[in-house]
Amino acid sequence: MDRRIIKKAGKIADKIIALEAKYQKFTEADFKEETKKFQNLLNLKKKSLDDILIPAYAACREVTFRIQKLKAFRVQLIGAIILHQGDVAEMRTGEGKTLVAIFPAYLNGLTNKGVHVVTVNEYLSERDYLLNKPVLNYLGLTAGLNLRKKNANQKQEAYAADVTYTTNSELGFDYLRDNMVKDINQKVQRKLNYAIVDEADSIIIDEARTPLIISGGKLHNSKFYILVDKFVKTLKNEDYILDLESKNASLTSFGVKKAEAAFKLESLFSVRNT
Repeated sequence: MDRRIIKKAGKIADKIIALEAKYQKFTEADFKEETKKFQNLLNLKKKSLDDILIPAYAACREVTFRIQKLKAFRVQLIGAIILHQGDVAEMRTGEGKTLVAIFPAYLNGLTNKGVHVVTVNEYLSERDYLLNKPVLNYLGLTAGLNLRKKNANQKQEAYAADVTYTTNSELGFDYLRDNMVKDINQKVQRKLNYAIVDEADSIIIDEARTPLIISGGKLHNSKFYILVDKFVKTLKNEDYILDLESKNASLTSFGVKKAEAAFKLESLFSVRNT
């Protein structure tokens, strides 16, 4: 990363740390009042998020210390500043990614437009939610947890929170389902605003290679699976390509013709045949 960016973020981090004595005197009620003050400044457009970043991060730093007994170091504050700016902050395991992420989550949560903290699995989402919900609540914001097992009403409640913890796959599937509803009130997500992506390289690059497919209805396909299994066993080497790295198989033009003939289809890739 450009050293100038880190140097600039470092100066901001020093100003955040300089406010430590001020926020040490605050009570829980004071922090909630401070959050309301930040929100009013944003709502009235008197200040931008960048304008209030220093006091907001300083307040959050004190509360995380009170609740989690963890006080963010200068380097962690630099990471938190970079995340707010929309850049990637590389951190090793054990360097406090969960702690770092709560700062931009709180700051962007002040807009009342929603923040998504996206992880690769539900264990991490639930862990981060349980760790950070008390901090956000102490500051006067709400936190929600979006899991696969939740129904539409529970998902709406989770997405309506100031900060929502979820997985990348569930976030994607909810987006697809929202585009299939017949009534706009059945949608669970609201407008997309700001997201913090954990393990960004994995989610944005590796996971993006696997498409999210959602079914339009329930079908009893047990007999069809047997027919497909028999068909696949008739294929020869020239009929398919194996990608061992991604563990995917795809048909060649010869294989496609065989499939269309076997299942009496005009076009294997027609939407009707998905």
